[in-house]
Amino acid sequence: MKKTYKTDQEEFWAGEFGEQYIDRNKGEKLLASNLNFFNKALSSVVKPESFIEFGANIGMNSKALKLLFPGTQIKAVEINEKAAAILKETIGEQNVFNQSIFDFSSEEQFDVSFIKGVLIHINPDMLSVVYEKLFNSSKKYILIGEYYNPSPVTISYRGHSDRLYKRDFAGEMLDKYPSLELIDYGFSYKRDVNFPQDDITWFLLKKNK
Repeated sequence: MKKTYKTDQEEFWAGEFGEQYIDRNKGEKLLASNLNFFNKALSSVVKPESFIEFGANIGMNSKALKLLFPGTQIKAVEINEKAAAILKETIGEQNVFNQSIFDFSSEEQFDVSFIKGVLIHINPDMLSVVYEKLFNSSKKYILIGEYYNPSPVTISYRGHSDRLYKRDFAGEMLDKYPSLELIDYGFSYKRDVNFPQDDITWFLLKKNK
């Protein structure tokens, strides 16, 4: 039975395009870049014991986190069935939720909830839902790593329209949740000789209860 989704973007990533993404985003070079990325982005977080990632694909971020923080618990939400199957090999079947972020529901909280390169592909009308998932899933820290733009813009993505959006995601979360505080931020450049990332601007937010 074919799954039904709330947005065209979900169906896009759950299907063939999402499977093609797998082959473009794996390997030792990406793992090395991710190690560098999280080492910097999480330098203010002391001994995190648990993470949840929204939109994890095959788990390249999880692999880096497992190396940086041995023994940490990692759970993840991934919409694409093929990617989720590979992800289970990295963090365990019981820790993978093969579903849309919009459908994910849990009372469990984690030291760090994070999203990286996913908000840019979310239907803008549904961003508030994802912000809520990130906020409610976090005990203390939220890490956002996305394309940044001071005002919302839509950009063609590999020949597809309405599939990539840039805006100030972290700023919107800070406005939505007054208890959040900006702890750190930085930029990872695609032309970095040693550890390239895809022009990601990252923001580490902290919940002050």
